[in-house]
Parts: sequence; C-alpha cells; structure tokens
Amino acid sequence: MAIPQSGATVSLPAQSTYQSRVADYWNAEENPVNLELGKIDDLYHHHYGVGDVDWSVVDEPDAARRQQRVTAELHRLEHAQAELLASHLGPLSPADRVFDAGCGRGGGSVVANQRYGCHADGVTLSTKQADFANEQARARGIDGKVRYHHRNMLDTGFETGGYAASWNNESTMYVELDLLFAEHSRLLRRGGRYVVVTGCYNDTYGRASREVSLINAHYICDIHPRSEYFRAMARHRLVPVHVEDLTPATIPYWELRKTADHLVTGIEDAFLDAYRNGSFQYLLIVADRV
Repeated sequence: MAIPQSGATVSLPAQSTYQSRVADYWNAEENPVNLELGKIDDLYHHHYGVGDVDWSVVDEPDAARRQQRVTAELHRLEHAQAELLASHLGPLSPADRVFDAGCGRGGGSVVANQRYGCHADGVTLSTKQADFANEQARARGIDGKVRYHHRNMLDTGFETGGYAASWNNESTMYVELDLLFAEHSRLLRRGGRYVVVTGCYNDTYGRASREVSLINAHYICDIHPRSEYFRAMARHRLVPVHVEDLTPATIPYWELRKTADHLVTGIEDAFLDAYRNGSFQYLLIVADRV
C-alpha cells in the first residue's frame, strides 16, 4: 500500500466548515491535562482513563510532589485505557496495518505498534498534531512503521481493504457516524476488527441531558446516542462481538482529576454528574467487518 512519507504534501479531501473549526481548535490547543501527562514518558493520550485509583497520591504532604504524583497517576489510568483498547485489536502480526482515526498526538498508534509490532497510520485534521506525532515517532525510531497524516478520517484516500484493524478513541463525536463507519468498512479487510471507545448519551434517559450539552459546548462536539452506534454499524457491515460499559471504571479517573488543581479544565463536574445520573455512558464496542 502506498503511504505518503511524513512531511510529504498530499491533496486533502474537502473539509466542512465545522471540521475546519475543529481543526482550528486542536491547532491552538495547549491544554496541560494533555501535555503534562504526556511529558512523563512521551506517550500523549487525548482521552480519559480507566481503573482503580491509587488515592495515596492525594495524601502526599509536599505540594509539588503531590502534583507530580497525581499527574503520573492520571497518565497511568489513561495509558491503561489505551492498552485496553489495543488488547481488542488482535490477533495482529508485524506485517499488518492498523488505522487510528482521530489520532491526536499519536499515543494510541504507538501503543498498538509496541504491542503487535504492526504498521500504523494515524489521521488527524490538525497539522500541529500530525507534525508533533511524527516527530515523536522519529524520536522513538519507529517512523518506518508508525506515521501520522493530516487527513480527513471520513475520506482518507487510503487503500480499500488494506487494514487488519482500526479504531476511534473518543473521536466519533466529531463526525457523522454513517460517514465514519462507511470509511472504516471500506478500509478494513473482510474479518478485520474495529474498536471504538466513546462517550455516548443514554437513550433510556431520554434526550441529551444538560450535562451532556455542557460537554458538547466545551469540546465543540456532538455526542451521539448509544443506539445510533449499533444502527450505523449494522448499516456498514460492522458486527459487534463485544460491548462493555466502562462507566464505573472511568468515574474514579474523573474523581481524581477533579482534585488536580493544576490540570482541571472546568468540565470535570459535568462528566461526573452525567455519569452518576445515568444520562451519559463510557462505552467500548468491538466489531468485526463482515
């Protein structure tokens, strides 16, 4: 499969006005909750965490040391989420290709490469993120296998059937699901694996709650109802084989993040309230391309 070298000029598919606004947002973003965590080991994750918290970090008496320990614990939980997603991509071989849709600063593709030795292509609307992620890959010496592209994940231009696995990690709320799943279905070979981790609003609650609306406004996104994931997958030959509600596993992460005065963004209470009142869920869906 012909993949442009990093830094090569490519003809980008047209972006909608909304997508251009999203690109502007991420090109300007310098959020400490993304950057400070990534500096720990140069793995930058643009998503949230799962798992039990080591609450001893908040009892650290030295203020500077407490900040460091809380930051490290949040990063550990975010990395655990990336590993959980990657664990559902296999079995993969070093010869296989995987596709990271909405790759951010690139941590997920690195995790997949470390686990399977596979080739990875990440796509982002942000030139700043793509350049940063490619520099990280070069620094790790994996740029021959892990590459990031300034492209539209709804219309990548990559080879049909060229990928053994693909995923979205908290990026589906920026696109129409039918367009997204059509592209994943096109890119995946028959029997290929698609994985998504996402926040979605709970249909049984009713319409999107006030808290979900606040999250939408904060991130300039449009959170989808849970049911629409399954309807859209069915329309595009993606058959779920595993579904897991990660809501209980992510609440501790948000409880810890709320204590991190040096990292809070002001959206923490909205996430916690939405998870607790049942209007919002954190979902893992694993599907096979048939």
